Amino acid sequence: MTPNHAALELWPAAVSATASETDLLILAFTVLTLLLTVPVFVAITYFALRYREGSEADRQPSGIRSNLIEISWMLIPFLLTLIFFVWGARLYVASRNPPPDAMVIEAIGRQWMWKFQHPTGQAEINNLHLPIGQPIRLRIISQDVIHALYLPAVRLQVAALPDRYTDLWFKADKIGTYHLYCSEYCGTDHSVMGGEVTFMNPGDYQDWLTHAGAQQSKVAAGRTLYEAYGCAGCHDPGSAVKAPSLAGLYGNPVKLADGRTVTADETWLREKILNPNGDRLAEGYKQVMPSFAGRIPEDELGRLIDFLKSYTAPASGKAAQATP
Repeated sequence: MTPNHAALELWPAAVSATASETDLLILAFTVLTLLLTVPVFVAITYFALRYREGSEADRQPSGIRSNLIEISWMLIPFLLTLIFFVWGARLYVASRNPPPDAMVIEAIGRQWMWKFQHPTGQAEINNLHLPIGQPIRLRIISQDVIHALYLPAVRLQVAALPDRYTDLWFKADKIGTYHLYCSEYCGTDHSVMGGEVTFMNPGDYQDWLTHAGAQQSKVAAGRTLYEAYGCAGCHDPGSAVKAPSLAGLYGNPVKLADGRTVTADETWLREKILNPNGDRLAEGYKQVMPSFAGRIPEDELGRLIDFLKSYTAPASGKAAQATP
């Protein structure tokens, strides 16, 4: 519990349709569980008292057997619980498939803070401002150990893993300020690794972006890093070093020295930057690139990859450019 947090909320407010449906699912399943188990315990209590030692009761077998009752007792609970399995599975599948128009927010966990970056470049530490009525996709990674981003107001949490991206998405429909936490023990100050998420009307969100300060877009910032880390000196046309061109590389097949072919996706780009000496050397090139593991912060690595994803192949006689 952080200093600005009051007592633990056992049932936090729900700010999205999915969160409300999740609450309904939990409540309905709890009611079904009670309907199935309470009669059993009531019957156990009754028979324990009725047929206790020394009581006057007829203990002779009744001889009544009913296959219908036995089958019904097994089949009806199974079918009822199967309804909740399908219901929960539908919610899970929906939570794993964000809509194409979702706004992507980059989230980085590190001991002991959360860093968020908006598409227009504004960054926040332990606080997150978001518009309502807009699908939001959080793209999450850890810079050190395993964390887990937990947003009680939308009933979602996801692990933040080193060297691997995870994500979650939601669409809030209520304004307000709510807690966010790290729900995976991550070291000494795990208990204070939290903050607040503020859901705002779209107009207020645009005002907040304006007053938060205009910054470079992620692609523009990535281009600056591309040059600052010396990538352009080897990979741009005309370089004295024979290195593969990165313009138009993202999403295309790459032939490897061992004969395999891989797709240049985010994972491959990330691995080649951090561990260029791995087993994925491009065909026709010698390995001369140094490793950037431990040299490039996680947020800068993300912006560099964003730039490479938008780095288009040059037209004839023109320099390569990044698409905004």
